[in-house]
Amino acid sequence: MTSTTRLTVAQALVRFLSVQYTERDGVRRRLIDATWGIFGHGNVAGLGQALIEYADDMPYHQGRNEQSMVHAAVGYARQSNRLAAHAVTTSIGPGATNLVTGAALATINHLPVLLLPGDTFATRVADPVLQQLEVPYAGDVSVNDCLRPVSKYFDRITRPEALIPAALNAMRVLADPVETGAVTLALPQDVQAEAYDWPDEFFAERTWYVRRPAADPAELAEAVRAVREAKRPLIIAGGGVHHSRAEAVLAEFASATGIPVASTQAGKGSLNHDHPQDVGGIGHTGTATADELARLADLVIGIGTRYTDFTTGSHTLFERPGVRFLNLNIGAYDGHKLAGQPLIADARSGLTALARELGPDAYRVTPSYIAEYREDKERWEQRVDACYEAEEPDVRPTQPQVLGALDEIVDESDILINAAGSLPGDLHKLWRTRSFDQYHLEYGYSCMGYEIPAAIGVKLAAPDRPVWALVGDGTYLMMPTEIVTAVQEGIAIKVVLIQNHGYASIGGLSESVGGERFGTAYRHQADDGTYTGAPLPVDLAANAASLGMRVLRAKTVSDLREALAVARGADTPTCVYVETETADTVSGAPPAQAWWDVPVAATATRSSAVKARELYERHVSTRRRHL
Repeated sequence: MTSTTRLTVAQALVRFLSVQYTERDGVRRRLIDATWGIFGHGNVAGLGQALIEYADDMPYHQGRNEQSMVHAAVGYARQSNRLAAHAVTTSIGPGATNLVTGAALATINHLPVLLLPGDTFATRVADPVLQQLEVPYAGDVSVNDCLRPVSKYFDRITRPEALIPAALNAMRVLADPVETGAVTLALPQDVQAEAYDWPDEFFAERTWYVRRPAADPAELAEAVRAVREAKRPLIIAGGGVHHSRAEAVLAEFASATGIPVASTQAGKGSLNHDHPQDVGGIGHTGTATADELARLADLVIGIGTRYTDFTTGSHTLFERPGVRFLNLNIGAYDGHKLAGQPLIADARSGLTALARELGPDAYRVTPSYIAEYREDKERWEQRVDACYEAEEPDVRPTQPQVLGALDEIVDESDILINAAGSLPGDLHKLWRTRSFDQYHLEYGYSCMGYEIPAAIGVKLAAPDRPVWALVGDGTYLMMPTEIVTAVQEGIAIKVVLIQNHGYASIGGLSESVGGERFGTAYRHQADDGTYTGAPLPVDLAANAASLGMRVLRAKTVSDLREALAVARGADTPTCVYVETETADTVSGAPPAQAWWDVPVAATATRSSAVKARELYERHVSTRRRHL
């Protein structure tokens, strides 16, 4: 007879999660390291009680906003190389729907997070309960169904025994390097508290092996042929390089072949900035060096990239007639993009096989090609120096000068986190990455509010390293609440809060497309109803201090350097507040080196929109389909 243990559904789930492990390359670790939670009537008596029951087995973190908890979990998963993740539990209603943005971010970025929202009664005996959405045409729908399209796996546990296959499927997806993303198990509040006799095998330790699929021999042969025939190849390193921990193999391959390596936002840091083959970011926010190489490349080797519109210049960047694409990707969907030759494999195993099949000294680009991109890179580095340099240290800094001051004090141990606004563009163009995991940009969803909670998650995964959240005032106002969590748990993140009085990035975009920066500045309303009055008298530094954070105000470049140095050495949560240029002035970084398609009004009377449309049509005419 099978031995059993009588537990509630919530207790069984927590106990099950505490004994799940991943293993890759002989390294084994827990899959679900902790659970974040905000409690309400939908989960307090179920998962809330279970987390107390098994507190020794499942660490708990208290969040302030459900979306923020997902961001923290995502930060933890990325820093843990997707081999470990966190769970997030909420009540029903707004707590559950607040998960949707975080879930979309996790799934778009292929980062694992387990969502455990409460749900309405499975028995429906108390319908409609508090916060329940009644749907007249479907009795089995709740607000949790909003999570279906943004989850890689979704199930609603309406009977205790249904937890067993659902929990196993959830772990399968979380540990799958192709399918991973947000996983949702919706938990009706009555079922959470219901008891059941669980087979003890359900609670045995289980290891989920994270695969490194090898390349198909035929695809590998075609890839070797494509590389050998290329005269001006270019590698685009995407986030898959990091997920696979293929950085060292890529560095060896690039050194051996001389092929230059550009990087997406997710792939930046695949090579250190001073590697001879590194040419910086690519695409709309990339460097002039990388983008010019892309325009003239005859073979583009994409490694672990999704080829987003920022990377491809909205399909205008790869100009050379007859250009071909070789796509090394663990997912077939991305491997076939741009009509490319697919090489479906794990980035590290695929790159290793490609190097082996090419053979030692069998392929190398010409010395003139190497000299060309190295000279171009040196010219770009001079532009970076000019952006960073502050000739007058006693004046208010530009945004690039803020990055320059930070550049002076960090080393390879520091981690920088950002997601939205004008900072991603400046960082992609200018930041000199010193280690493979220093540059943490969430640009798949580019979600304002990600930075501070993600920094908490990263710091939990890397407690001995300095972790910086770089935020503008727009992002800060979206979601500063997890500062309280950092203070409560003594998580010594560093926040660089840049005040420029508005949405600087969208303001610049608005101006370029004929929108005249409408609604992008944080100012009082003028008599004509536009937001063109005096800047709002907000004090974000005082706000951060009121949440318990130590705040250092920097008015000048000199102040900033001193404050950043103090913050780096701090062992408590610390914020450096600096006011830069206002939102209606440029950041000081070089302009975009490739186009980005944001459609412009086809008809307008205002001259700004008319001119913007003329320019737009010229760019659109250069778009091509790669077939």
